[in-house]
Amino acid sequence: MAQWTSAVGAAQLARLLSSQQDRPAGPGTRRPPAYRALADGIRLLVFEGRVPVAARLPAERELALALSVSRTTVAAAYEALRSEGFLESRRGAGSWTAVPAGNPLPARGLEPLPPEALGSVIDLGCAALPAPEPWLTRAVQGALEELPPYAHTHGDYPAGLPALRAMIADRYTVRGIPTMPEQIMVTTGAMGAMDAICHLFGGRGERIAVESPSYANILQLMREAGARLVPVAMAEGLTGWDLDRWRQVLREAAPRIAYVVADFHNPTGALADEDQRRRLVDAARSAGTVLVADETMTELWLEPDVEMPPPVCAFDPAGSTVVTVGSASKAFWAGMRIGWVRASPEAIRSLVAARAYADLGTPVLEQLAVNWLFGTDGWEQAVQVRRAQARENRDALVAAVRRELPGWEFEVPRGGLTLWVRAGGLSGSRLAEAGERVGVRVPSGPRFGVDGAFEGYVRLPFTVGGAVAEEAAVRLAAAARVVESGGTTGVEVSRAFVA
Repeated sequence: MAQWTSAVGAAQLARLLSSQQDRPAGPGTRRPPAYRALADGIRLLVFEGRVPVAARLPAERELALALSVSRTTVAAAYEALRSEGFLESRRGAGSWTAVPAGNPLPARGLEPLPPEALGSVIDLGCAALPAPEPWLTRAVQGALEELPPYAHTHGDYPAGLPALRAMIADRYTVRGIPTMPEQIMVTTGAMGAMDAICHLFGGRGERIAVESPSYANILQLMREAGARLVPVAMAEGLTGWDLDRWRQVLREAAPRIAYVVADFHNPTGALADEDQRRRLVDAARSAGTVLVADETMTELWLEPDVEMPPPVCAFDPAGSTVVTVGSASKAFWAGMRIGWVRASPEAIRSLVAARAYADLGTPVLEQLAVNWLFGTDGWEQAVQVRRAQARENRDALVAAVRRELPGWEFEVPRGGLTLWVRAGGLSGSRLAEAGERVGVRVPSGPRFGVDGAFEGYVRLPFTVGGAVAEEAAVRLAAAARVVESGGTTGVEVSRAFVA
C-alpha cells in the first residue's frame, strides 16, 4: 500500500524549484554538484511546507525531462534525500517526501514558537505582540462581572452576543458607515471569519483573486478550502495597488471572491488611498465579485500625521459587494480570539446558518471582554499602548537591520506590524533554514506568494525591540553569511542571549 497522500507533478515541482534564486557565486566560491543543488532545493520546499510531507514526487525520468537535466542527476538527488530522511521509496509505489525522525513537521502557516523555545530562539515568524496590560486583566474582570446573566442561558450565540453586535455596528456608524446589528456576525478571530466567507461564497474550485504578496495564513486557508488563487501583483514599495491590473483580472478571470488588506497591508505595510478603494469597489461590483476587505490592521497607524482613508465598505455601505473582516487580535492581543464580519443582512444570515455545522459560536467570556473594552476607554488606551510599542520596535529593528545588513532593501511603513525586505539577492527559503540554526526564526517570501513567488524576500515583524532587535539583526547577518558561503556549520552567535 502506498504511503503517500498527495502528489506533485513534474511541471509543478520544476516551477517551484526554479523560483529558488541563488546569489551568483563569487571568486573562490564552489558551487555544489547539480544533484546536491537539486536535493537541497527539494528539501527546502519540504522545509517550507510548499511541498507537503507524504507527497509523491515525480518519477526520475519525468523530473529529469522537466528540469532538462540527466536522469542520473535526479537519481542521485533522490538517493541523497533518502539517506537524509527526507524521502522514502517503495518499489511499485514510487517515492514520497518525509521528515527525519525527531524533526518537527514543517509549518504550512506562521504558527508561533512554543513557549519553551523562546529562551534560545528569537521569533520573527509571528506578527503579534504581548498583551497590553493592565487592559487585558481589566477587560476580563469586567467580563466576569457581566457573565452571570449569560450563565443562565445555553451559551450558544451563532451570530454573536447581541450586545457586542450592536457595539460593533455602532463603531462603524461612528466611522460614517451606518450599520445595523443585523449586518454583524462575531467570529472566532479573523481566520474564523475568512473560513466562513470562503466556504459560503467560494466553494471548491472557485477562483479567488489575492494580492501578491498577501497574508500567508489566509492564502493557506484558501488553498485548504480548495480555491484556485489568482495573484494580482502589488505595485513597487508602498504605493500599493495597481488598479488597472485589478480591473483586468476581475474582468477576465471573473473570480468569485477578491481578498485585500487595504489598511497597512500584510506583509508590505502599504496603505490604499481613497481613490484606490473607490475604484476597487467599482471594479468588483462590475465583475460581480465579492470583495473581502481585511481591516485587522486598520487601527495600527504608527505616525501622528497619518490620515486614514474611509473604510473600503464606505463605498458599499449596504454590504452587497464588500464584506469586511475585523478583529481584536492585531490591535489588542492575538490571544483575544474575537473577530467579526460586516456584510448585508442576507449574507450574515447565510453565514450564521452555515456556522451551525462548524463551531456554533464564539466564547461568551471573550466577547464580553471585548464589549467591555469597546464600551469604555479601555480599547483606545490599549491601542495607544500597542501603537507606541510597535513604533518603538519598528524603529529599533529598522536601525539594526540597516546597520548589520546594509545590502537589504525595504521601505519603512507608517503603520501595521511588518517590514517586507528584499534580502540582497539571497534566497529567503535558505535564510529561513539558516536562521533556525543560528537562533532566529524568520518567514521567507514564498510563504506570502503563489507558486514560489518572492523567493528573494523575508518578512520581519515589529515584535521585538531594543537589545533583542539588535541581536535578531546580528543573527540574521550570521544566517546571511551561511547562505552566501553555501556552508552548513561553523556559525557562531551569542547563545547566552535570552530573547
